[in-house]
Amino acid sequence: MNDQSLAEPPYLKGLNPPQREAVLTTDGPVLMLAGAGTGKTAALTARLAHLLYTRKAWPSEILAVTFTNRAAREMRERVGRLVGEAVEGMPWLGTFHAIGAKMLRRHAELVGLQSNFTILDTDDQLRLLKQLIIAADIDEKRFPARSLAGLIDEWKNKGLAPADVDAGESERYANGRGGELYQQYQDRLKAVNACDFGDLLLHMLVILRTHRDVLEQYQQRFRYIMVDEYQDTNSVQYLWLRLLAQERKNIACVGDDDQSIYSWRGAQVENILRFEKDFPGAKVIRLEQNYRSTPHILGAAGGVIAHNSGRLGKTLWTELDAGEKVRVLGVWDGPEEARRVGEEIEAAQRGGTTLDHIAILVRAQHQTREFEDRFIAIGLPYRIVGGARFYERLEIRDAIAYLRMVNQPADDLAFERIVNTPKRGLGDKALAKVHQLARAEGLPLTLAAARILDTDELTPQARRSLGRLVGDIARWRDMVTSLPHAELARQILDESGYTAMWQAEKSAEAAGRLENLSELVRAMEEYESLGAFLEHVSLVMERDGDNRQAEVTIMTIHAAKGLEFDTVFLAGWEEGLFPSQRAIDEGGTKSLEEERRLAYVAITRARRRATIIHAANRRIYGQWTSSIPSRFVGELPPEHIEAETTMSGGESLWRANWSEHADPFANVARGTGRGPGWQRAAGQMGQSTFTATPKRIVETRTSAVSLGNKGRTDLSLGQRVFHQKFGYGAIAEIEGNKLEIDFESAGRKRVMDSFVTIA
Repeated sequence: MNDQSLAEPPYLKGLNPPQREAVLTTDGPVLMLAGAGTGKTAALTARLAHLLYTRKAWPSEILAVTFTNRAAREMRERVGRLVGEAVEGMPWLGTFHAIGAKMLRRHAELVGLQSNFTILDTDDQLRLLKQLIIAADIDEKRFPARSLAGLIDEWKNKGLAPADVDAGESERYANGRGGELYQQYQDRLKAVNACDFGDLLLHMLVILRTHRDVLEQYQQRFRYIMVDEYQDTNSVQYLWLRLLAQERKNIACVGDDDQSIYSWRGAQVENILRFEKDFPGAKVIRLEQNYRSTPHILGAAGGVIAHNSGRLGKTLWTELDAGEKVRVLGVWDGPEEARRVGEEIEAAQRGGTTLDHIAILVRAQHQTREFEDRFIAIGLPYRIVGGARFYERLEIRDAIAYLRMVNQPADDLAFERIVNTPKRGLGDKALAKVHQLARAEGLPLTLAAARILDTDELTPQARRSLGRLVGDIARWRDMVTSLPHAELARQILDESGYTAMWQAEKSAEAAGRLENLSELVRAMEEYESLGAFLEHVSLVMERDGDNRQAEVTIMTIHAAKGLEFDTVFLAGWEEGLFPSQRAIDEGGTKSLEEERRLAYVAITRARRRATIIHAANRRIYGQWTSSIPSRFVGELPPEHIEAETTMSGGESLWRANWSEHADPFANVARGTGRGPGWQRAAGQMGQSTFTATPKRIVETRTSAVSLGNKGRTDLSLGQRVFHQKFGYGAIAEIEGNKLEIDFESAGRKRVMDSFVTIA
């Protein structure tokens, strides 16, 4: 038996040398730096199998932590297949929260709880916080409970108990009362024997810090600690792990600093960057052989991420064929972006590509609207992953309910949705009386609400609130004929308090909802009337929901992490959109580096083909602004890309030769002036003047493409034009910036001049 491979355990077969080293290096701290698509799950599960197979530890002596239940389940199943039933006895394999809950139930009395404590869900948490806010005589509309909940969750993720919240942090809510309410909230939770998800780790951190005997118990119990996705750990998770590992130091962390993209959830990329400092003598093993993507895709992604300074560094390589270069495609505007992607997907489908193998990745959720409308128009099946379809999102449904009320006051379902959204102080009793009157007299709810105002059925406060709403609806209806419907929608959302409601909620989710509302208003401008737009929405909502057919996947880059597709379209790579200007404004260089990591994640989702798209024009808050390509486009190595830039009708717009400058816009967002490629890029965009500001890089165009009421000067009666939805047609009438066009297939339509190009 000289052939050692004959005796090799099954879990080592197929591993490359670095993977094998990570599996066999069992003692001491180990950082497995695993690039995208390098088989880190295989190495991680093989390491766990090795510990069990060689009897280095019993199943109950290994702490294996993941971020999702799915990852924990997959690890358990894989190890079970490798070493048999021993894995079933692993009580400490699970998510951070699951393991934290298991520990806390054993020591609950040390933090004033009983072992049968309740874990509150989000609704219960908000209800409790609202009670405390009202009792403290704080205006909940101005300082929403959801904002306080987000702040408390942030403090807990940082490992801060109420006593640790200083005056500066406390100022972030209700003029300095944040810390006080946090303490009251924690006291109330203990009084009802409950905790929230943040407490599961925070309470255990407090226990481990203040009860040496408990800490030593777990330090002795866990011979080996393994952590997946270490780059996504927040402060409390980091501190909890470091305490448990300090005695034996047999901790193996798997992660990729280049894929740390969740700072908005509390993740700290610094945790993985300082691993060697936290655990002196740690062995860093780099997994760099990629099994997913072609060399051109890896080269493009590597060229971008190399511009980050805060990274440990690695170079991905593959044995796969070179494949196609990454395409960089420039289009005229957002509608053309959606049209062009739709055409290419249909062509791929005719060539035999399955739609399930194609994905469109966007930076922000509001970007999906253009694609959804286009795909519905051409009958291309799609699905939204990680969120609802655009017109099914909560804030869009609310806004459309307001519009339906204005368009058709007898719409009872719309009235029920908006009557107390945002909160108007109308209780269940008041609304029940409106319903009773409507049923008794056979009236729509809106008319019943108007009638009941002339009675003494309601309290004075309820009568005032309901009266304002009824009056607003009547006033908005009077404005339908005198105000453009998109402008009316914007006014309704502002005057109803709906926009202010989301502005008051200072969270990443609220910011996204406001972007979606802006996108809704932009979408309305394409339709000739409010009724026509609502009809379009109704048809969209009635789309066949049969999910058995193959579908194109549309999702945000954040939602795509961990997934892979043969063909990927990366949309909206323009300054201000990606990288997000809001993120850079709020976080500076640190946020810019996370945006670049997001670009790296996006490119490495592709197995065979990747297309990066940037548009020369975007509509932002109702106004066309010209865009410049993302700085990340300028960072793509020229040997790995193929650039193409066209606009509708095939007319050449400009061709960027990024090989001349590695980073043509590097200095712009840093506020240090224009990068070396600025003049060249600006000149190729036409007669334009670019202005760089900390808030947004915009272009003041002197050409005829504008949204002003004066209309375009390059259009005339009888001229043949192209519209991305209705096709080719001839201009029949011109009124300011509105056109009547006789389309060859769609008949006569009234459209905005900014939506047509000269054919």
